[in-house]
Amino acid sequence: MSSATKSSACESCANRTDACKPETCGHAEKNEQEMRIKANMGRIKNRIAIVSGKGGVGKSTVTAGIAIELARNGFKVGVLDADVSGPNMPHLLGVENKRMEADENSFLPVEAAHGIKVVSVEFLISSSDSLVIWRGPLRSSLINQFLADVAWGDLDFLLVDLPPGTGDEPLSIMQTLPLTGLIVVSTPSNLSILDVSKIVNMAKMLNTRIIGVVENMAYYECPTCGEKVYPFGEDTVKRLCERYGLTLLGSIPIDPANRGTDIMVSSEGSLSKGTGDIAHKLICMLG
Repeated sequence: MSSATKSSACESCANRTDACKPETCGHAEKNEQEMRIKANMGRIKNRIAIVSGKGGVGKSTVTAGIAIELARNGFKVGVLDADVSGPNMPHLLGVENKRMEADENSFLPVEAAHGIKVVSVEFLISSSDSLVIWRGPLRSSLINQFLADVAWGDLDFLLVDLPPGTGDEPLSIMQTLPLTGLIVVSTPSNLSILDVSKIVNMAKMLNTRIIGVVENMAYYECPTCGEKVYPFGEDTVKRLCERYGLTLLGSIPIDPANRGTDIMVSSEGSLSKGTGDIAHKLICMLG
C-alpha cells in the first residue's frame, strides 16, 4: 500500500493519535482493506450468505443450484467459496481444474457456466485433495482478502458459501460484509434443527437478517406408488420456521435420480428444480 493510501486510511481510523506514523501503522492497513471491501461490495446489489448449523446437509449444493438458476435468468452472479478447509464449489460448478489468476491490482475470478464468477481457495492450491490446515484467523484473513481484492465487478447477486456452524468464518462475514441476509439450509433431523437454532440466535445477536430457510433431504418419493416417506420426520423444519418467525423458502426431496451426479450445471432432476424454485422466490423478494 502506498504512503498516500495509508494516509487516507488513517483519516477515518478510530485509533488515530498524534503519535501515529502511517507508514508503519497496522490499523491503517486494516482500515485500507475495509475501504476496499466497502468499495467492492458497493457494486453488488444483493450479498447473501448461505449457512448451516452442521455439515452434510447439502448447503454447498443448494448454493450452486441457486447460483445457476439466477444466472440462467439473466442475473450477474458471483459465488465466494468461504469454506477454506473443505472447498467444494469448483467441483459443483464444473470448474475444478481451473486456476485463479491475478493482475497487478486484484485476483481474477474463474468463470463457470452461464458467466458465474467463482472464487475459492481450491483455485490457489496444487490439487483438489490438498489439505488447507489453517487456524481461524488465517482463514478469516483470506476471506477478507477475497472480498477486498477480487475483481467482482458489478453483480446482481454474490452468494457466499460458508462453512457449517458458528465459527470464525461465519462470524467474520457477518461482521465485515454488509449482507442483504442469510439463507439457512437444514435437514429435518433433530440434530440439524438443534444446530440451526444456534445459527438463528447468532444472526439475531449480530442484527443480521435471515431471508429464509431451505429444507433439504425433506422426503423420499416412492417411484412405484408415489408415496412420500419422511425418514427424518415431517414438518420439523416448518415448526422451526414458525417458532422463529422465518420464511420456508422450499423443501427439496431425496431423489435417486441425483445419485452419482455432483456437478450442478444440468437442469434435470428434482434437486435442480428445487433450487430453481428457491431462486425464483429470491428474485421475487430481492431481484
